[in-house]
Amino acid sequence: MILVVDNVIKTYVGGESPVEAVRGVSMELRQGEMVAIMGPSGCGKSTLLHLCGAMDRPTSGDLLIEGVNINKLNDDQLTRLRRERIGFVFQFFNLLPTLSVGENIALPLLLDGGSESEAARRASELAERVGLSHRLRHYPQQISGGEMQRAAIARSVIHKPALLIADDPTGNLDSDNGEKVLKLLGELNREIGITILLATHSAETAAAAGRVIHMRDGKVERVVVRGALQPSEESATHAIV
Repeated sequence: MILVVDNVIKTYVGGESPVEAVRGVSMELRQGEMVAIMGPSGCGKSTLLHLCGAMDRPTSGDLLIEGVNINKLNDDQLTRLRRERIGFVFQFFNLLPTLSVGENIALPLLLDGGSESEAARRASELAERVGLSHRLRHYPQQISGGEMQRAAIARSVIHKPALLIADDPTGNLDSDNGEKVLKLLGELNREIGITILLATHSAETAAAAGRVIHMRDGKVERVVVRGALQPSEESATHAIV
């Protein structure tokens, strides 16, 4: 199992009263799945995504990535887990403007101590795979939004992660580029078996996933599996979905 979320609660304190952003959510992701999280703003989907990407820790409950409980890791171990086993794609691309497209794609391997020649070779291969071989020497400000997101996707998988976290990956793109990015994610999921967990506001984007988890008020409201509705409600928030 790539990801196990077991009765996870995330509470933020510091304001007038504590805010429970995620309220007893459980789910599993198996190798090669593509799962979408949907829900209105403030429903807890981004918080859940950050927890699943080991960018934050649960207040209570267990969250395991490839069998490793992130609550038992120190900060250095969490950083290593993110760098080696998780890939990230964000709505606003997060490419470094002072690096070329090729250098942006290669960066995770270089940060992990890989050789410059191997990183450059892998970056070139992935750039060709995502249709950017002609853009390797360009800088982010010289390419389109769709191209920037494809570069970000190539960067996110260059280190062969177990899990790809995509936070609204089509949200900052027009419909045409959004479709191309979604198609690319689907191809990576099917062809190399990468496990993808994405959050989205778009029903069209979510429809590409094999399973859609709908959230409301920090809980799992219902789960749709390839067109089959699984009622969730109160009791199912504590079940593996």
